[in-house]
Amino acid sequence: MGLEIGIAFAFGALLFWGFGDFLIQRTARKLGDWETLFVVTLFGVILLFPFVYNDIEAAIGFHDSTFLLLVGMSVVLFAAALLDFEALKKGKLAIVEPIMALEVPVTVIVTFVAINEGVSALQIFLISTLVLGLVLVSAKKHHFRRKAWLERGAIVAMAGSIFMGLANFMVGFSSRVTSPLFANWFLDLFIAAISLFYLMSHHKLGKMSSDFSANRKLVLSVCFLDNLAWVFIAIAATIIPIAIAFALSESYIVLAALLGIVINKELLQRHQKAGLVIALGSAIVLSFVTI
Repeated sequence: MGLEIGIAFAFGALLFWGFGDFLIQRTARKLGDWETLFVVTLFGVILLFPFVYNDIEAAIGFHDSTFLLLVGMSVVLFAAALLDFEALKKGKLAIVEPIMALEVPVTVIVTFVAINEGVSALQIFLISTLVLGLVLVSAKKHHFRRKAWLERGAIVAMAGSIFMGLANFMVGFSSRVTSPLFANWFLDLFIAAISLFYLMSHHKLGKMSSDFSANRKLVLSVCFLDNLAWVFIAIAATIIPIAIAFALSESYIVLAALLGIVINKELLQRHQKAGLVIALGSAIVLSFVTI
């Protein structure tokens, strides 16, 4: 029964990221990278504090290795978030999205090298076909021209995918060593503190406050969705293999494509339809063979 719960939490993260990704792009463009990071992580600090209050005193007794793991996780995810926000702000979502799917194989490789987590050959095959499907779903015709990969945001998105793949592993592993809620709270506190220092030193708090007031519903929606997604994926990674948890949650790209069909009446190209079938089929089979 435990594995089924882990799969359910991974799909929950998929839903929250699927609806939140478009909103993050809009928020980063309206507020800025640092401002968005600060607001989202501050929201997480406040939201999670009642649930981790009793764990904070115990955290003082952490071994140095555990504390360094939490700090390392925060630094890597902080860098990954900045790169992702910058890619979404400067690049086109259609260009950036397929590149971001590459964080999954990075997560698989790092998890195997770091802790040699048991993922079967069949699961590796299904993760590979899932990533292939995600890339095809989010790729448009112009992606097959070399010029597309030289557009603004593409290189930044590639760097962000590498950092995010490493961060995925570190979030999952830190959640196992401490707890999913505490790992997320520590992460939010770390990033919020650095973001606040940056905003204060650059005298941007006043502008951020006015931008927040003008876009309150948008920003609060992003805060809610993004924080819940990270909590859900952290819980999933303590129950099922880290690589599988993040591979399933990355299928939010499929959800975005389906929303585009239903809401925006978008027409999928032939390779996108094939990718949709491959990704959905791989995700469903992967979840069943993991249970």
